Amino acid sequence: MAKFITVGERIHCISPAIREAMANRNPEPILQRAKEQIDAGATYLDVNIGPAESTGVELMKWAVTLIQSHFDNVPLCLDTSNKAAIEAGISVYNRSKGKPIVNSADAGDRIENIDLAAANDAICFALCSKAGVPADNDERMVYCQEMLERGMMHGMDPADLWFDPLFLVIKGMQDKQMDVLECIKMLSDMGLNTTGGLSNVSNGMPKKIRPIMDSAMVAMAMQCGLTSAIVNPCDLRLMETIKSCDIIKNNDLYADSYLEL
Repeated sequence: MAKFITVGERIHCISPAIREAMANRNPEPILQRAKEQIDAGATYLDVNIGPAESTGVELMKWAVTLIQSHFDNVPLCLDTSNKAAIEAGISVYNRSKGKPIVNSADAGDRIENIDLAAANDAICFALCSKAGVPADNDERMVYCQEMLERGMMHGMDPADLWFDPLFLVIKGMQDKQMDVLECIKMLSDMGLNTTGGLSNVSNGMPKKIRPIMDSAMVAMAMQCGLTSAIVNPCDLRLMETIKSCDIIKNNDLYADSYLEL
């Protein structure tokens, strides 16, 4: 079994400090966020530049080169709706520590991102949706099948499609949480890799509650077969939970020092 893969979410243009750093090509705030997440145990780093319609190509190249050159070619997840920017990021990407991830495709307007990933031997996050939140798991699985067939038609290894059932905010969608977990189990039973934005579940909750709720959800999701997630790796409680679940699932070898590894 493979260890759980964490994708650090904190290099995101929604953050004023990161947005300003990207606009002015100021490396320091980006390198600081990268270092914090790597030191906390993140496997991949998500680089979210937003739509970046006019500057995306050069911005993504700059960000990929900057982060990988400073942190031993840490693997990255390229996050933007600008397809040309994703291709530009891949063109300068060093694969020595892992394939790039394209974030993301869905079964609707963004299905062509699967083609892009296949053409560039990249991993692709595949959201089990077409427009908005799926009504139920039957709908999720239809979209999963459409995207799986699309990838395989382009010669993609199914292992490179990481399916996202869509983690939903508990405040307002509490009754949908078990559906998400059931979908993860269904995808896992098909031998597929899974992922998702874990922080969504605790959105809007008090700061002291969010780590508790996120940790509970990741433990339940890992039991259902979740293989990766987009997370805040600086959440110590969450990372300790993930590492402990990896031990219990026999994905990692126990040592008394496992939390420090």
